[in-house]
Parts: sequence; C-alpha cells; structure tokens
Amino acid sequence: MLPPFKPLNSILIKPSGPDCNMACTYCFYLEKENLFTETKIHRMSDEILEEMIKQVLEQAGANVSFGWQGGEPTLMGLPFFEKAVAFQQKYGRGQSVGNGLQTNGILIDEKWAKFLDRYNFLVGLSLDGPENIHNHYRFLRGGKGSWQQVTSAAKVMLDAGVAVNALTVVNDYSVQFPEEIYYFHREMGLDFMQFIPCVETDPAHPDRAALFSVAPEKYGEFLCKIFDLWQADFEEGASTTSVRYFDSVFYSYVGLTAPECTLLPACGIYVVVEHNGDVYSCDFFVEPEWKLGNVMEHKIIDMLNSERQHRFGLMKAGLPQKCRTCKWLPYCYGGCTKDRIHDPRDQNLNHFCASYKMFFNHADERMRRLAVDWQRQQEIAAQHDALFRPDEIDYLHAGRNDPCPCGSGLKYKNCCGR
Repeated sequence: MLPPFKPLNSILIKPSGPDCNMACTYCFYLEKENLFTETKIHRMSDEILEEMIKQVLEQAGANVSFGWQGGEPTLMGLPFFEKAVAFQQKYGRGQSVGNGLQTNGILIDEKWAKFLDRYNFLVGLSLDGPENIHNHYRFLRGGKGSWQQVTSAAKVMLDAGVAVNALTVVNDYSVQFPEEIYYFHREMGLDFMQFIPCVETDPAHPDRAALFSVAPEKYGEFLCKIFDLWQADFEEGASTTSVRYFDSVFYSYVGLTAPECTLLPACGIYVVVEHNGDVYSCDFFVEPEWKLGNVMEHKIIDMLNSERQHRFGLMKAGLPQKCRTCKWLPYCYGGCTKDRIHDPRDQNLNHFCASYKMFFNHADERMRRLAVDWQRQQEIAAQHDALFRPDEIDYLHAGRNDPCPCGSGLKYKNCCGR
C-alpha cells in the first residue's frame, strides 16, 4: 500500500548554508559546514534559486510558503531576496505566496525593513530576552554580546510595520527568567513569541546532553509560568499575545490538526533545500542518511513523497510503550524526533517528556474551558453569518467594551472586534 500523497505546501531554504556572522554557544547548525567542504563560503547561486522557486510554484497548490533560514540568511544580501521575490512573481500561477525569514537581525537596516514590509515577510527574530539573558550565550564572532544590535533591528522592523516574532531559545540559564523574558518581549512590541527548548549532545561526553541544555523539570516550570502569564493577559481581554506552542496545542483541543509538525503523529511534511541545491528531510537532520536528492536533478514533489522521506516521517511514530499509553499522547505525539536522540539517558523518550506532562497537568482544565468558549463563539459566528450581512451591522461606532452590534450578547472586544 502506497503512503498518502503529501502536497507541497511549504519549503525551508538555507541559502547561505551553515554560514553565520555570530557564534552562539548552543548553535547546532554551524557544524554542518563539515558536510560542504568544497568551498569555505556557502552561497546559493541564482541558477539554483530560480530552479527551486520555479519547481515549487509549478508543483504547489493555491497556497505555499517559503521559509528562509540559516546559518544566517541575510548574509546573501538584499539583492538575492529581491531576485527571489521577482522569481516568485515570474513563476506564480495566481497562488497565495508567503515568505518567512528567520534572522539574528545583525544586518537588518531600514532598507531591509522596507523590503520586508513591502513584500509582507514574516520575520522570526532570534532574541532570548533582556540583555543579561540574551548575551549569556548569543555572541558575535569576536565574543561580544549581540543584544544591542538585535534589539535595534527589532525596533527598525517594528517601526516599518514588519510582522516580527520573537524566537527565544530556552537554555539552562534563560529558563530561570520566564517573567522577565515574557514582559520584555511585550514591552518591545513583540507580541508573537516562540520558545524553543534547547537540548544537544555534549561532544566531550556523548552519553549525556550538553551543559547548556535545559533540564526537563526546569522547562516544565517555565512553560507553566509562561502559560499563567499568557492566560492572565488573555482573560483581561486587552492582550493580543500569542505563544506558538499554546496556540498549536489548542488546535488539538478543538479537534483541528495542529499546525506544528512536532505535534503530529508523523513528520516529513516539508523538505529542506541547502545552498547547493541538496534536499534533506528536515533542518534538524541535514545528514547524509537523509539526503533526498538535488533540485537540479530531481523534482521537489517527488523527493517530498519519496520512500526515504516516508521512512523519515515514520521515525516519529516509533514511540516507546510509555508514550503509547500516555493520556497526553493526542496532544503531544512524542514531540520532536530530534529531542529523543541527544541524551542517551532518555532511552528514546522525548527529553522534555516530563516538561510536557507538567504543562498538560497544569493547563488542561483551562485549555478545555477555552476550547468550549471558542466553539461557542464559532457557533454564534455561524448564526450571525446566517442572519446578517456584514454591511448591515454598525461596527464603526462600537467601543471595545460595548455590547457587540451583531447581537451576540458578548462585548465587542470578545466577539467581532477580536
């Protein structure tokens, strides 16, 4: 029996490979330069760029997203991304095309910000919080902390109207400061937050995780505290704060498919294109075993649906008995595969298994209440759509705390004004 066909909805690109203008202690990608020894500097050619974009837009459906990561993708220079957009416009077939850029922000200036705003790029900015927390591990090449440059980039982009998410690595040090990090991001205007728990194998001691990795219990406490802060803001009705993990988990609570691959029963739903056109199963598995081919020789859609990619996706489903009998399995599915391999002491369990159990035990009841409220609002919205045309309802003069003009009985801010 053939595996289900996977559509090409998104693709991840590493145009500068592992090259970076920073030297963060916990970075897992810098070592990938050992795979690409042909040149010291790694840059995607215009030929590969055009062929990749041409293939994606020919093989994708109505909606497709390009994710540009590294290393540091802005090392390619702004003209490279101007060409990328031009190729998207050239080969697009009326599709909705999205672009996401993950960056350390060091090279971002007003020209970059204007470009990112003009073409509606969603930017993930690597920022670990206040200066003392961020600079603990995030260094420039010379050993100096990078906080000043990164926060300046955040302000430049926010002032230009760019949609910016804060990407925060939670390590053994930053895990101690959930409140400081959360409120710092909010004060910066970074209302969309993603917290990424850090676990890597210690090169000197391959039988355990690196010292900068975050301990499971500590990360569990961190998640619970961030959840309390997030929910307190949500209940006040004035906050638009979004925490990606909570948002993704919430999909499962309302019977929808989680948008985050780590929360699915199997992975392998996208591929990664390196600077030289080589295609891999996942950015965490850029390894010879999981090389699928090259865009100059093979079709991306075929590589996505290859037997090797199918095998890679099923690795996630090979869970220990402890996972298969866990009541939280439908909300977790064992987490990210890469978090099961960096500390041999985990015995194929997710390194953060205890973290997620702590979180679900802490948040489950409130998540269920939020799910009931959401479903009730969906029903009300459906009734509104059946009874009213949008142009018949006077939203113009409604205050945030006034009864919603649609007649739901809810405050405007909690109904149509959300």
